[in-house]
Amino acid sequence: MLYNQIVSARQNNQKLLAILLDPDKIDMESIDNLIDKINESPATHVFIGGSIVEADSIDELIIRLKQKTIAPIVLFPGNPSQISKEADAILFLTLLSGRNPDYLIEHQVNAVPFLKKTKLEVISTGYILIESGTQTAVERVSKTDPLDRNNSDYVLQTAQAGEYIGNQLIYLEAGSGAKQAVPLEMIEKTSKNIQIPLIVGGGIRSKEAIDNAYRAGADLVVIGTAFENDINFFN
Repeated sequence: MLYNQIVSARQNNQKLLAILLDPDKIDMESIDNLIDKINESPATHVFIGGSIVEADSIDELIIRLKQKTIAPIVLFPGNPSQISKEADAILFLTLLSGRNPDYLIEHQVNAVPFLKKTKLEVISTGYILIESGTQTAVERVSKTDPLDRNNSDYVLQTAQAGEYIGNQLIYLEAGSGAKQAVPLEMIEKTSKNIQIPLIVGGGIRSKEAIDNAYRAGADLVVIGTAFENDINFFN
């Protein structure tokens, strides 16, 4: 089970890295070159999804990826339309930082009929959006405000509430194209005070920033925009 592998990595202090691919931003004609760059990178996982995905090529994208890479393919969906039976697992997200009922339960309910038709491993994930200095796509689409980046105590309470509810992962997210990444103090405080793996993403644009997030306590770091803008990011 993929989740068990993530838990084991946390217990062994083995850091994980996911490359996030937005299907709307993928040129399928050059997909082979993209896959080669993923294979050459230290990525342990590939996440697929976005706040808004208009492309109808998610299945094709995942099939092509699985033909040439051994990294697990994990769905990171903005809504039920982004579910694909071709992936290995799905982050079943609850937007804990917002109070929009669509992202707290409605989309999850609507996703169930699709999930029941697949063999996807479903991983309950508490998703917490952190203020990043600019309005992100997650804010616009979910119509929710991020949590104050200067209030680590409240962010921790939110993460702990997610853990009590039964979330298997906590995801601290600054958002796609964020000006500022999740504060290291916030990562450290959250990591030290929850018992489940911690994912951190958004606004991470350098190898140094990845390492800093690891040192602060992130178990899995997600790189999206930086890799989209430069597929040689890891060279």
